Amino acid sequence: MFAYILKRLLLMIPTLLGVLLITFAVIQFVPGGPVEQYMAETKGLSGVESGGSSYRGNQGVDPKRIEQIKALYGFDKPAHERLLQMLGQFARFDLGKSFFQNKDVWSLIVEKLPVSISLGLWTFFISYGVAVPLGVAKAVRAGSRFDLVTTLLILVGYAIPGFVLGVALLVIFGGQLQWFPLRGLTSPNWDELSWAAKVVDYLWHIALPVTAMVFGSFAVTAMLTKNAFLEEIRKQYVLTARAKGLDENKVMWKHVFRNALIPIITGFPGAFIGAFFTGSLLIETLFSLDGLGLLSYESVIRRDYPVVLGTLYLFTLIGLVTKLISDLCYVWVDPRVKFD
Repeated sequence: MFAYILKRLLLMIPTLLGVLLITFAVIQFVPGGPVEQYMAETKGLSGVESGGSSYRGNQGVDPKRIEQIKALYGFDKPAHERLLQMLGQFARFDLGKSFFQNKDVWSLIVEKLPVSISLGLWTFFISYGVAVPLGVAKAVRAGSRFDLVTTLLILVGYAIPGFVLGVALLVIFGGQLQWFPLRGLTSPNWDELSWAAKVVDYLWHIALPVTAMVFGSFAVTAMLTKNAFLEEIRKQYVLTARAKGLDENKVMWKHVFRNALIPIITGFPGAFIGAFFTGSLLIETLFSLDGLGLLSYESVIRRDYPVVLGTLYLFTLIGLVTKLISDLCYVWVDPRVKFD
């Protein structure tokens, strides 16, 4: 087991390097870099056209000023030097500093994280809390009217995009009925509210965006739970347990439930850790929630490369570690699994 874990940890290094190298190489050829973006903003241009090293934003600008801006962003150095400098910083977990927001990337991530945690964790807990019991109920009543109706509802919910449902919820419950707020995670007078009022205010604001994200997200988990239970129910050990006269509830919850949840539990670490960094760009934009999804999108649009590469490095590293934990859960749940 130790050798397997060590090998997986060592394999993370080339994987990280490959992801960063490919991304770094791609952004070298993307038009409208940070220098062009800066010149466009200072000159009040609505768009920038770039080709090679020339761009419209430098028309009428002192060349010395342009060189100063390039030095400010580090573009006065060759690409390979900038790549090595970036890798050295990432090795020390220094994600760099944003070009345009005058903040460290770590500070930006911490600042935006509460919104993504709110959306991700609520979506995770509600999805699993609904999907697993629903999947078990569907497996026990397989082929019944309940199974058919719930399957139809699940497929309809899965087919509706979250942002489409979000627009409908926003128009109906936020606009016409005015039952829920249209934007933000809290009210403007949040600091003046009591503790209980803050909880109510927070839940009031988060209700619509979470509903839009949850509605279709539990479909896969529910159907996976149902299929896993049906597969276990048909196995020989279940027939043997029933033939011995064991109570049906004991058969289902002591024997079938433990084995059927193996594919669900092994995916639990990834879903739980991912909830902290879940970023739904469309939902965050729709409900004016300033989270990690919106941060990543704006960083790409503005060519804020330290934020783009820093968040990519962090999320890739977390994803690789989470995948390792998920694989190790197979051994914890099912001792028959041997990585050797």
